[in-house]
Amino acid sequence: MRMIIPALVFLLPVTASAADPAAPVREVMAAVEANWKSADDGQKPEDVDYFSDDFLARLYSRDFTTNYRAAQKYPAFDEGTTPFEYDVIIMGQDGCDLKDVAITPGPTTGGRTDVTVTFDNTHCFGEREPGWKPNEVHFQVIEEAGKPVIDDIIRTLDGPQSLKDEMKEIVRVGAGGTPQGILPQDAE
Repeated sequence: MRMIIPALVFLLPVTASAADPAAPVREVMAAVEANWKSADDGQKPEDVDYFSDDFLARLYSRDFTTNYRAAQKYPAFDEGTTPFEYDVIIMGQDGCDLKDVAITPGPTTGGRTDVTVTFDNTHCFGEREPGWKPNEVHFQVIEEAGKPVIDDIIRTLDGPQSLKDEMKEIVRVGAGGTPQGILPQDAE
């Protein structure tokens, strides 16, 4: 019995320090849900920026943050601060309150955990196409400085789309590169 107690003492810190890879995803998704929630009284609070300085410092990897800061130099709108012209989580500009949000961490492979999020943000649009499925987004979570952080967001609408790749493309085009799919002779 004496040997079991010291052994348990050594196991407790290991168990307690195991980081929850879904934690940063839950926080981002709480912001998404708040942003798309209809105001019952007509008074909707100001939207939460998924890429605020606070979120970038706490919830995203250094590499993701570096890519976002670079893309931010090329705002989508005049006088804007975001490089995106749509909500990158719901994958559009229009939507309903989010329903049936499910956050499911997968196994960790190569230091990366795929946290799958599904949700319905089209329920208020009326009848749906046969075979309709909820939106699905994959958050790639890694550990940095002993805590889980989001390293990429893969959207699955029309095939997998990496948000980090999109940010790199924004920088490339914004810095004078040729847009994807346009040959230099066509770019006149």
